[in-house]
Amino acid sequence: MKRKVLSVMLATAMTATLFAGCGSDASNADSANSADATASTTEAGDAKTDAAASGSGSVYYLNFKPEQDQQWQDLAAKYTAETGTEVTVITAADGTYEQTLKSEMAKSEAPTLFQVNGPVGLANWKDYCMDLSGSELYSHLTSDDFVLKDGNAVQGIAYVIETYGIIYNKTILNDYCTMDNAVISSVDEINNFATLKAVADDIQSRLDEINEKFGYDLQGAFTSAGMDGSSDWRFKTHLANLPIYYEYKDKGINSTDAIEGTYLDNYKQIWDLYITDSTCDPGMLSSKTGDEAESEFGMEEAVFYQNGTWEYDALKKSISDDDMQMIPIYCGVEGEEKAGLCSGTENCWAVNAKASKADQKATLEFMKWLVTSKEGTKVMAEQFGAIPYKKAADSGNVFLKNANDLLEAGNYNVDWAFNYTPNVDEWRASLVAAMNKYDAGGSWDDVKTAFVQGWATQYKAANK
Repeated sequence: MKRKVLSVMLATAMTATLFAGCGSDASNADSANSADATASTTEAGDAKTDAAASGSGSVYYLNFKPEQDQQWQDLAAKYTAETGTEVTVITAADGTYEQTLKSEMAKSEAPTLFQVNGPVGLANWKDYCMDLSGSELYSHLTSDDFVLKDGNAVQGIAYVIETYGIIYNKTILNDYCTMDNAVISSVDEINNFATLKAVADDIQSRLDEINEKFGYDLQGAFTSAGMDGSSDWRFKTHLANLPIYYEYKDKGINSTDAIEGTYLDNYKQIWDLYITDSTCDPGMLSSKTGDEAESEFGMEEAVFYQNGTWEYDALKKSISDDDMQMIPIYCGVEGEEKAGLCSGTENCWAVNAKASKADQKATLEFMKWLVTSKEGTKVMAEQFGAIPYKKAADSGNVFLKNANDLLEAGNYNVDWAFNYTPNVDEWRASLVAAMNKYDAGGSWDDVKTAFVQGWATQYKAANK
């Protein structure tokens, strides 16, 4: 049997994670994270008090990405061990970053380093964003394309360029291609939604045949599209980017007060494919976790898995580079045969303009170490992806290579248009609720309403 068992994945899937264990709901996840954040914040305050007493600065980083919490904790520990500067990392629960940031900024020991979500986020927090135009950090950046400006002031600065798409198991798919009556004879033939659907549908209908012939334990063409708090960001943000991106592309804009939903039928058909040709019943998705999807792919229970470059480090423990590749998310848009992967940056670093001079200096030194030092850039490149800095280490991430290969072949990049979502947390929460109703047998009209009317409502709320 070719089934590969990754002990780390199995352990993760069977135990409680940072946010939610198997069977936990989002509210439990948020409660657990709130408790963790409170404890960590207390530790941050203690560390800052000690630092103040010694006359040196310290760093308090409020991290946006739950899936990268451990990597940031490890980096902070390495830097503290090397320099003696105290660095504390707190990670907000998924979907609560703005709320958590507001709460933490109101405290006497506020974050010295935080993240702003594109121009929308900057508009909310520009008064707290230190001008980085004169910093050494800014001088190491490769392009001004990766900064957020208010006039001439550089108030946000990207730290990583990430990519996402549909990860697939190359060995399984190649084996499928050798079968009688296979839809395709080569993986290279998958370059549009119609072909992707035909392949996934055929695999889903022939699971037993494939397993018997090749010794796999496939449970579905796609991993479970979990909609609990540890996984729903893959679909309320990343998948939802496609109808936003293509509408913006048609209109030649990068922001709007009223999304029309021109491509919501395309959103529906790729979502239907995910939840139909899946390892689980659609009605179960509201409680399915990200760890479960990761485990399903790592154990060769599924062929396809939507995720990004940040997932590479976990997957490579069970699957070789030759066995996993990434293709674009096809949704039936005209001309998508020339689509590339979805590459961009969701968040930019910002340094708290209201922090003490000592803490600002300590924070800037920490940031410089991350993007210029041999050790810092190595971890950043291997764990997070390509970083837009002159001294960046090369990334061995196979998914980044896939992205670059497509661009070199003349395919267009699918930009991260979701950076311009209004009142991001509220809009996405409404979208998830509607999608969960649909998965349980409800109407797609609820999803359309949440997408279009919800966008208009949240835009007005954000621009009072």
